[in-house]
Amino acid sequence: MEYKFSNRLKIASIVLIVIGLLGVGYGFWDSHNYKTVEDVEKLLASEAHHGGHAAEGHGDAHAEESHGESHSDHAEAAEGHGEAHADEAHSGDHAEEGHMSHEAHVLHQIHNRPYAALYVAAFFFFMIALGVLAFYAIQYAAQAGWSPVLFRVMEGITYYVLPGGILVLLIAYFGGSHLFIWMDQDVVAHDEIIQGKIGWLNKPWFFIRGIIFLGGWSLYRYFSRKFSLAQDNAEGNSNFKKNFRISAAFLVFYIYTESMMSWDWIMSVDPHWFSTLFGWYVFASMFVSGITVIALISIYLKSKGLLEFVNDSHLHDLAKFMFGISIFWTYLWFSQFMLIWYSNIPEEVVYFVARIEDYKITFFGMVAMNFIFPLLLLMNSDYKRIPWFVVMAGIVILCGHYLDVFNMIMPATVSDRWFIGAPELGAVCLFAGLFLLIVFYALSKAPLLAKGNPFMKESEHFHY
Repeated sequence: MEYKFSNRLKIASIVLIVIGLLGVGYGFWDSHNYKTVEDVEKLLASEAHHGGHAAEGHGDAHAEESHGESHSDHAEAAEGHGEAHADEAHSGDHAEEGHMSHEAHVLHQIHNRPYAALYVAAFFFFMIALGVLAFYAIQYAAQAGWSPVLFRVMEGITYYVLPGGILVLLIAYFGGSHLFIWMDQDVVAHDEIIQGKIGWLNKPWFFIRGIIFLGGWSLYRYFSRKFSLAQDNAEGNSNFKKNFRISAAFLVFYIYTESMMSWDWIMSVDPHWFSTLFGWYVFASMFVSGITVIALISIYLKSKGLLEFVNDSHLHDLAKFMFGISIFWTYLWFSQFMLIWYSNIPEEVVYFVARIEDYKITFFGMVAMNFIFPLLLLMNSDYKRIPWFVVMAGIVILCGHYLDVFNMIMPATVSDRWFIGAPELGAVCLFAGLFLLIVFYALSKAPLLAKGNPFMKESEHFHY
């Protein structure tokens, strides 16, 4: 049975892309309306007049510095480590300079916002595809008997890994210091902490690593798909065995490169801060998001009269993974948060101070959506077999993990100048449209049943 990419879905994807481009374009246009510090002064004065947070900015010109989060603040934040900008060190009028530097900070944050919004959405949809790729490889390496009926859905989703990864790298390249302050040589020149990491955090090596990561993941995806399709018409199981071997090897490659990718593409937006749990934390987020999308697309295809071999037991297992990995994510989140909070080391705790003070809604809302909702919605075994219930839980989980990525990127790039508006929603629409267009195109290119898989009969009759 084959899936035909419907014109309605194509049009919906294209409409999302167009809406997204308009939203992102508006974000860039709006940010460049603020060209000088005088423009920012007018904005802050207006906000102060209307009771905005700008009043705090004038009363405490270095509020962002206390967090050490904003891109333009990082060099000043290094003062907490005994460093300072050279001009500040020799200034005779700290109050006036502080006032002016605050305006410059805010201007930089405003210009950062559309880049950050694009990057958050690009990484979110890319990590879904990469999480599915890892789940797919685990199924092959474990020789799982329940999941082969879902393999073609997984293969379709993983088609987005290469284009999605390229888009993330392109945004990182053109965003430059708007996203990663260590790409700004003026900041690095006055920041001893970043100078100590320059052997790893430098632009050429950053993109070389990114190409290696993306190349390895894409090569595995290409050959695994090739062997999977070849197995459909093969007499023996040689292609399945090849897939088993490369999947086991890929998982070793993946566990290293995923961690390094999370350091490079996410954690390095805060180059003063690090967490030894961060690679696992990002993995849990991408893994549960990927499994959730497998469930949502499978339910959609089944509602169209396809995937008749997928039953409520398969859905139950996917929902169990959604539930279980949500708990695993919560364990990692709490472990990272609790240890840093308890030790109360300034250069570590600053990460959470910025998020709790300026991102209360998204920070605690994300915890509720990623832990409390899955716990309450998916704990009951019977509910895991109800498609609309799984869809509802899945939408909450995906929104929660978008906010998770949002919380990882935005405080370091825009500090307290954040808002979920046109550039953020536009970026989500843009990459959602691209994701749907690419994934459903891939689904239409092969039969939805990997009939040659030696575990297919077991998978088709999977019941409990």
